[in-house]
Amino acid sequence: MVLADPDGVRTDLPLQPGSRLGYRTLGPAGVRYCLGSYRVRDAESRTHVPCPRRAEAERGYQCGPCFAQDDLRFMHDFHRSGIAPEGLRRYLDEPHWLYVATFADGATKVGTASAKRKRGRLVEQGAVTASYVALADNGRVVRVLEDEVTRSVGLPQAVRSAAKAEALRRPLPPERLAGINAGFAESARRLLREGMELEGFTVVTEEFDPPPSWQEVLTAGGVQPYPGDLESGDHGFVVGPLLGSCALVSLDGAPLRFLADLSRLKGRRIAPGDYTTAVPAVQESLF
Repeated sequence: MVLADPDGVRTDLPLQPGSRLGYRTLGPAGVRYCLGSYRVRDAESRTHVPCPRRAEAERGYQCGPCFAQDDLRFMHDFHRSGIAPEGLRRYLDEPHWLYVATFADGATKVGTASAKRKRGRLVEQGAVTASYVALADNGRVVRVLEDEVTRSVGLPQAVRSAAKAEALRRPLPPERLAGINAGFAESARRLLREGMELEGFTVVTEEFDPPPSWQEVLTAGGVQPYPGDLESGDHGFVVGPLLGSCALVSLDGAPLRFLADLSRLKGRRIAPGDYTTAVPAVQESLF
């Protein structure tokens, strides 16, 4: 987790199993604040620019002016427009992977990752199983492939964080998830082999290797959702194993663990401190 102070200075807050996270939310309920913008220098470096107005977010996690000056806004349309700042062009000139990712309820998407973010991208997204289906020469080619897989195979390019979190409460059996992913991955590979008049990529067959610690989340069985609204009030809990943006957490005085989707803190203002979460009266799920 990354925290930024009022001056925009960013601090990493490691969420290791066993660590405690306590905070009080600030600002009106439901309001998210702008996370600033990025200047991309090349394939390996970019500079974060804090929002000078500390404004409320208007679209996604940015205010209008920060969105307008964000180099990254050109990334997902570059293969159609050809427009991008020079630093972003250098990033997009690097090899990129095309993958098919499946989440705990079987929801499946197609996506892309730079060569340097090949595994990290899927770890962040919390894909329970995934397959790499192509290696493209650059970011332009891989996004052409991604759009065609969406159009022809029917795979979306995004799955909502809330849906991923809910799915982790009752995941499908591993063999079923593997079968779902394998079917979509093979459909994508068949399309790329037979239906693309485009050069600059190689069809591949390679599986994503998820962190072993994810098994503890996937086998928790009928875990209760976090009992409060993470975006308002006081909260404090011990962080357990994580899968993507979700963590199994323990509350003081509660015998059960709960599933918390920490992505809901993105763009919120919080004050870290020795706070606690009110313990609810809950029953362990029977099914």
